[in-house]
Amino acid sequence: MSDPANRTDRPERPVDPTEGPAADPGTDPQEGSPAAAAAAARAYGRSPTPEEYPPASPPGSEPAQAAATGEEAALRAELAQLKDQLLRALAETENTRRRAERDRDDAAKFAVSNFARDMLSVADNLRRAVDTVPADARAGNTALASLLEGVELTDRALQSMFEKHGITRIEPMGQPFDANLHQAMFEVPGTGKPSGTVVQVLQAGFVIHGRLLRPALVGVAKG
Repeated sequence: MSDPANRTDRPERPVDPTEGPAADPGTDPQEGSPAAAAAAARAYGRSPTPEEYPPASPPGSEPAQAAATGEEAALRAELAQLKDQLLRALAETENTRRRAERDRDDAAKFAVSNFARDMLSVADNLRRAVDTVPADARAGNTALASLLEGVELTDRALQSMFEKHGITRIEPMGQPFDANLHQAMFEVPGTGKPSGTVVQVLQAGFVIHGRLLRPALVGVAKG
């Protein structure tokens, strides 16, 4: 039985259920001891420090402003790309519309090209009929003169119809040779004209709305 005189009356500290047995003040906790396990449990349950997990940047701070600036730049780049695509699409649509209008106009202008080319032979024959009759034979024969007058009226009406549809005669006589409008059949020496000048027309040429319908067959001067 202990001596009451040797007892020291002091209050006892309440025991924390999560701490386990208190460590002996005179000894250091060893690995695997109850005290070490309790310390590890307390460390596991503690909250992370700001250094370990920094809090999110508040609005208005430098990181938040940098993030907002990057997002704004990305939106501006996307907007510029969409604007460029829209302008390209509008330009392509306008080009398509213009090509369609040009094709429609060309079809309206040159749709009669084949028919007009066939009618040129009729005009050639009418002109040959008039040119083959000598002037004195025409003056001495009233019936022949009336017939030729009717042929000339028909030729003029045909030429008027040609001009109405944009078909015009090429007049190459005395003009420099143009390979885009003329077809040289032979050269004529000793004409006194500069080389390449048209000195004879075998067959008249025609253009339709500025486009060659039939080249003129010509003879050119030889220098």
